[in-house]
Amino acid sequence: MLDYKLLMHPHNDLNDINSFVVRFEFIDDYLHLQYELTGEIGALKIPTAQAPYAVDGLWQHTCFEAFIAVSGEERYYEFNFSPSSAWAAYAFSTYRYPIAGTFKNAPIIKCIQTQKSLLMDVLIAAVDLPMKLEDQSFQLGLTAVLERNNGELSYWALQHRDGAPDFHQRNNFILSFNPNNPQEL
Repeated sequence: MLDYKLLMHPHNDLNDINSFVVRFEFIDDYLHLQYELTGEIGALKIPTAQAPYAVDGLWQHTCFEAFIAVSGEERYYEFNFSPSSAWAAYAFSTYRYPIAGTFKNAPIIKCIQTQKSLLMDVLIAAVDLPMKLEDQSFQLGLTAVLERNNGELSYWALQHRDGAPDFHQRNNFILSFNPNNPQEL
């Protein structure tokens, strides 16, 4: 897995984080994501681990996200993962236009936290990714929202456009992969 650096939105000021990388690969019919941040983790509000459950509004607190689309198509999916094991999944036909999605499996979420690091390990079943033809690739936008203990939020992504953070902008889905051709990254 290669490391991709998540960048803090320029309107945010969170000096507690030294580095924030994300990794991904497609293995055994799963999209495997790893989010790893280092720094003063105690300055962040990290929810306590619980049994997995689906819930809306995770982006209002510490949350790790993946936006997944099929290359050449407007529709996309959004997945949210909390260190608590709570999760959410949404389908969109176009920019921020929600449609009904069929998600068969809860993502498998594991979180390991120390004073200086936080590692989120996530598996999304391939059957819960957008449908595609065999030769099409996926486009991926990897993002996060971090909440400080004082309630202040910071927004992290592979890249940011001018203005307010907006992870739904398709030009932020900058990583590409084809599960049928793992060498194509």
